Amino acid sequence: MTLLFVVLIGRIYWVQVVKGDFWYDKAKTRWAAEEKLVAKRGTITDRDGNMLAMDSVAYDIAVNPDMIHKLNIADEVAAGLHTLLGKPEADLLKIVTAQKDGKYYQQREIHEEGWRIDKELADKVVKFRQELYDKYKTKDVGIYLFEDQKRYYPRHSMASQLLGYVTKEGQAASGIESFYNDKLKGEDGELKYEKDGKRVQLAEGQVEYKPAKDGQDIALTIDMDIQNYVEKALEDINDKYHPKSITAIAADPNTMDILAMANYPTFDPNTYWDMSYENAYNHSIKSLYEPGSTFKIVTLAAAVQEGIFNPNATYKSGAISVPGAPVKDINKVGWGTITYLEGLKRSSNVAFVKLGWEQLGGVKLMDYINRFGFGQKTGIELGGEAAGAINVNLSIPSDIARASFGQGKVQVTAMQQVAAVAAVANGGKLMEPHIVKQIYDPNTKTTVKTQPKVVRQVISQEASKKVGEYLEQVVSDQEIGTGRNAYIEGYRVAGKTGTAQKVINGKYSQDKFVVSFIGYAPVEKPKIVLYIVVDEPNDPKAGGGAVAAPAFKDIVYKSLKHLGVAPDINVTENGKKEVTVSVPKLASLTVSQAKTQLKSRGLNVEVVGGGTKVIQQVPASGASVHPAQKVYLITEQRDKLKIPDMTGISLRDALEIASVLDIRVTVKGEGYVVSQKQVTKNGERLVELTLSPQTDAVNDGTASSDSEGATDKADDQKVETANTQ
Repeated sequence: MTLLFVVLIGRIYWVQVVKGDFWYDKAKTRWAAEEKLVAKRGTITDRDGNMLAMDSVAYDIAVNPDMIHKLNIADEVAAGLHTLLGKPEADLLKIVTAQKDGKYYQQREIHEEGWRIDKELADKVVKFRQELYDKYKTKDVGIYLFEDQKRYYPRHSMASQLLGYVTKEGQAASGIESFYNDKLKGEDGELKYEKDGKRVQLAEGQVEYKPAKDGQDIALTIDMDIQNYVEKALEDINDKYHPKSITAIAADPNTMDILAMANYPTFDPNTYWDMSYENAYNHSIKSLYEPGSTFKIVTLAAAVQEGIFNPNATYKSGAISVPGAPVKDINKVGWGTITYLEGLKRSSNVAFVKLGWEQLGGVKLMDYINRFGFGQKTGIELGGEAAGAINVNLSIPSDIARASFGQGKVQVTAMQQVAAVAAVANGGKLMEPHIVKQIYDPNTKTTVKTQPKVVRQVISQEASKKVGEYLEQVVSDQEIGTGRNAYIEGYRVAGKTGTAQKVINGKYSQDKFVVSFIGYAPVEKPKIVLYIVVDEPNDPKAGGGAVAAPAFKDIVYKSLKHLGVAPDINVTENGKKEVTVSVPKLASLTVSQAKTQLKSRGLNVEVVGGGTKVIQQVPASGASVHPAQKVYLITEQRDKLKIPDMTGISLRDALEIASVLDIRVTVKGEGYVVSQKQVTKNGERLVELTLSPQTDAVNDGTASSDSEGATDKADDQKVETANTQ
């Protein structure tokens, strides 16, 4: 007995003392529980906060082969899930009858088709399961759904190549999702605690908590409405010409904020597994093109800056002898002796060879090409951007000659073209393009905004203005201007067509072309620059003026309306008359119906309140207003309303809105509202309005008027303080 106790005590000493730490760690491992705290991936929105990408609830389907075997319903379950999920029935049958060592599994997941499905499909699975419950009088038929998360793109194919996508495994692929993955994905946290045998947390146990850091939210510079205009126009081009691909980029030339970026064909990132590689390719920054005649804008700008371009000087069109290979105009025989301005309007190759090769010279021409940013990445916040290729040999005359009109050893990206033409439009400043407006970090509550960045001054402001006036005539001349199909009544539009032969097996094809149009508007104060590239339309005789210019017109017209840019005053036989639009009756309509009616008339709309129906409208129905005027839809009672932005409207309309909202207004100046400030005095809301004359407002693109404005304006504008109660 003594020996037994000696052995027992020795063993206890060995376990408790010598190996105490080892067994204590083992015990802690058995006590310990760990939970992963999944970080929420950041959202992606457009410039106005409209959601483009977000995390959404999803569901995973799993089956219990053991339970299904006991109920003898394997064939029925496999057939039902096949109908709902589209997964082959044979594959499903293997899953629902899966065994190991002769024993049926307790749980097997259904990948890929049953993994991270949306609620609509999950509801159908629940309904199928309920039918089995009722049929077999049981509450467990071996079909389970588990809540999960997935990346969801509520606009489906909109801007899909720009956004990219996230796989079901959580891997970011292409676009913004990939380029900003480190910021978007966040950092998972964890919770470690001690539990008892029933997995209940011990009250006195140790707890380690590391909170999850949610991903950062990214607001893009794109405008969802303009993006929609662009994508719809590209669909129309595709329906008519069935090209290999179409690319379009719209930007604000003053900041180089990208307002829209689209490619066609496209894909839905929610079902990325169904796409082809070509549909996910972002041609805007990756594809290289010989730009063709749109590149003549660079040569023109250089010639104007150097004082070489004389619009009234003449030359012999048709053909020009260049060592190595002569250059011909598109009609080969030319138009006889014409001015250089007419040569620009007709897109004469000979005119630009004479400007670029003969007068500027290779060294100076190449300097301007480089200064406009070609042959180098623009720096936009997207992965995979190509730098382009400018391989002009200055010792070979034909290289220089062809570069002057965008052919030969010149390959550019669409983004480079947009940045270069934006520099021509904005006063000569080459700007770095941006696709990200701001990034918000929910963990630190901080926002980082992207600021416009000037790369360099390429041409002078005076030269920029002259080039704009010349390019405007390419569009406005309805007889010989190659860009005449881009003309928009009421707006000054500058632009240039492009038709470039494709190189097939080392030779220029006679029936395969890349056609394009690039331009900006309004010429006097540019708000948008747009480039459309169509690769291989099915009509070899259709150039950029026929294929791309009409789409340009449609997009730019709608965009200028959307941006609140007023058209110029039309001149009639009776003198000057302002363009007006009649406001329809909107009361009692739903907000959606009212918006549709206003958009069909090209009018801007602002919804005041959170209701679903229009209670009141300003201006009233039947009023004749300027096309840039905002129409306010009042959807709630006055005590619930917020004060809307009244910039650009007449004092009469501002006072009417104030009356609806039951607020007092003070007025400084005369004309139209240019700014407003809300203050509270003695518990009462008060809005201070600053006005300026109509001519200033029109120049700023914010003016509006109604049919009564001319008659009653003088009396209205004398008001200093108005109590609208």
